[in-house]
Amino acid sequence: MQFICRNFGMPDLPRRGLTPQEAPLEVLLIDIEADLSVREQGREVWSEVAFPVAELAYELAHWLRSPGGGQEDFRMKSGVAEDGLIRIVRSDAGWRVGSVLTPDFWTAPVPWDVLVAELGRFDRTVREGVTALGIDPAFIPAVGG
Repeated sequence: MQFICRNFGMPDLPRRGLTPQEAPLEVLLIDIEADLSVREQGREVWSEVAFPVAELAYELAHWLRSPGGGQEDFRMKSGVAEDGLIRIVRSDAGWRVGSVLTPDFWTAPVPWDVLVAELGRFDRTVREGVTALGIDPAFIPAVGG
């Protein structure tokens, strides 16, 4: 299972009359977007264009760092997207990724360490995309600590 991000942008920020340096955190989180897809064994199984990837990275970092990380399920609570647009749930066989928009879709279960490694890779990709936009990604907590 892989999270793939492409086409980073922040098209709404200029429309708001803001620069990245003056935008409040909640605006940066929802305005930094990329096309996001979940792939499994080389094929795309879920995708969304202009997804708030900075917000997802921010939420995932808080989940992984929380006392419940690794114990409680994750459900993205977004300022612009439907709650549960990304879900990560634990099953007897491992952790699975799904979406409230496709309730019958779930990735194959993976062990916790595999999930954490992929979320770390996603975090690095988002940080690189944010940096390429000319923004310091320090507003997103690091997944690793």
